Amino acid sequence: QAVDQALADIWGTPDEPKSPQGVGLDDDLLTRAGGAVASTGDGTRYGLYRDHCAVCHGVGGDGTGSLATTFDPYPRDFRSATFKYTSTRAGAQPLLEDLRRILVDGIPGSGMPAFGELPQAEIDALAEYSKYLSLRGQTEAYLMELVVDEDEYLPLGVDALEDVMDEAVLYSAGLWTEVEEGRGEYVISPPPREPTETPELWAASVDRGRELYAGEIAKCVECHGPDGAGDGENTDLFDDWNKPKAGLTKKKTAQRAKLYFLPIQRLRARDFRRGNFRGGNRPEDLFLRIHAGIKGTPMPAAGPSPGAAGAYTEDEIWHVVNYVLSLAGAEQ
Repeated sequence: QAVDQALADIWGTPDEPKSPQGVGLDDDLLTRAGGAVASTGDGTRYGLYRDHCAVCHGVGGDGTGSLATTFDPYPRDFRSATFKYTSTRAGAQPLLEDLRRILVDGIPGSGMPAFGELPQAEIDALAEYSKYLSLRGQTEAYLMELVVDEDEYLPLGVDALEDVMDEAVLYSAGLWTEVEEGRGEYVISPPPREPTETPELWAASVDRGRELYAGEIAKCVECHGPDGAGDGENTDLFDDWNKPKAGLTKKKTAQRAKLYFLPIQRLRARDFRRGNFRGGNRPEDLFLRIHAGIKGTPMPAAGPSPGAAGAYTEDEIWHVVNYVLSLAGAEQ
């Protein structure tokens, strides 16, 4: 209850969300997205998150809405501020553009639908609210750490709340601002693909991609299998939201299950032959997935980053993209 009260003091409530000073969230957008579903005489709609999202993602953004158990993978728990499909490097927060793109396009092969028919103002409000939920969730985790790991007495006094603002609220918000303001450092811009307009050029690129895919550096085969069918030897795959539920034994896992609303869920490596890519089906989308990895999952970043060469060069990533597309039935 004390943690809930501290969160309400800082972030408001799902009925009346607010942005702490210095965080930079748009209060008007939060008002549009938060609270109960309603509309005004001019057709302006409010409560957008509850109208479109809460049934899956939960009112507080913890991914435990009433329909959550029907989906594989589960709806996203926003509280850890980990978003899978971004245009930013590994370890960096997404751009708001990334959140808007997922809202507009959906996630193919999952329970996340496309909301592309919503007005742009409503897309903006939902993206802003997703960021709000993640920042609020990181504050919640910090407060719980104070209680569990540091034996801090709650409710917090004024001095302790100032520390929370500095070390959790403003720090977490600063990570988003850092990416938005330093795009050149954090955002991955796919270079032009090498020409593949003739069957010979396409075949050469696909062959090179096959070699890289099967190589020992990126180890794609271990999860995705020798022919990209998702049947690799490494089947013990969990994302960051399910890892804590896995014990060293089946008995330990069963014991941990009592602590969670959602049962443990194992990941399956993508079967490329189906041609259904959750982060987007454009070649540029596949480039980003290989370069940046899929955050919060065992899919690692294979592209170069400042100070590190990476498993592949950017030219090599394009060859792997072409090979993956060939497995999905693409030609040239």
